[in-house]
Amino acid sequence: MRLALAATLALGALVATPAAQAAEQARLPAQSWPTDGVFGTFDRKQLQRGLKVYTTVCSACHGLRLVAYRSLVDIGLTPAEAKAVAAQKEVDDIGDDGQPKKRAADLKDRFVSPFPNAQAAKATHGTVPPDLSLIVKARKGGADYCHAILTGYSDPPKDWKHEDGKPMKLESGQNYNKYFPGNIIAMGQPLASDGQVEYGKDDPKPTIDQMARDVCAFLIWTSEPTMEERKRTGIKVVLFLLVFTGIFFVMYRRTWRNVH
Repeated sequence: MRLALAATLALGALVATPAAQAAEQARLPAQSWPTDGVFGTFDRKQLQRGLKVYTTVCSACHGLRLVAYRSLVDIGLTPAEAKAVAAQKEVDDIGDDGQPKKRAADLKDRFVSPFPNAQAAKATHGTVPPDLSLIVKARKGGADYCHAILTGYSDPPKDWKHEDGKPMKLESGQNYNKYFPGNIIAMGQPLASDGQVEYGKDDPKPTIDQMARDVCAFLIWTSEPTMEERKRTGIKVVLFLLVFTGIFFVMYRRTWRNVH
């Protein structure tokens, strides 16, 4: 697939006519994520499925330059499994003789970019596909928006018209997405069919919706891998303040109970 997940999400290489920009954008469906709420946590199995969707569908075009391969241990992979993911890519290095060389990526490396530089990316896609590391944080609607874009492809409505009432139609290379602003998107549908990514026998059926949900959950993690630690710290702070407030109140009552 020439253009994949993140370029769709990031609005790069997207073409919309002025009339389409004025079109009605469908309201984003609210999704339920395991990370929602004060006590929300990551679903490690889901993150691993999301990693598989990412590496299968979109890693050929978009990197995760802020994420190190060693961090994959945090989503439930063993060090050996994380190293195997890294070893699928090569990085530049310097040999013992001081000469440049290629080597397999290791745990200490960050996710390898699919292109050596911006010029190579532009030559392939006409634009630089954005990095996915913080895509959930960067888009209004967050993971809900990402999921909606991935699942929002369809044929345009029959009564689709310009503001002047003339019928609208898609040009070559354009696609209709009911959740994308303007509805016209130049990206082909990244998740185009059920079973596009192979899941394990104990995993849910890899429908388009499930694959989109899994990769979005993975991108929530890449955007804030320390979320669980932050929430645990916040809960501890709140509990400390409650206990401290109780102790302070008791001391206050004892100090002033005999004062008239």
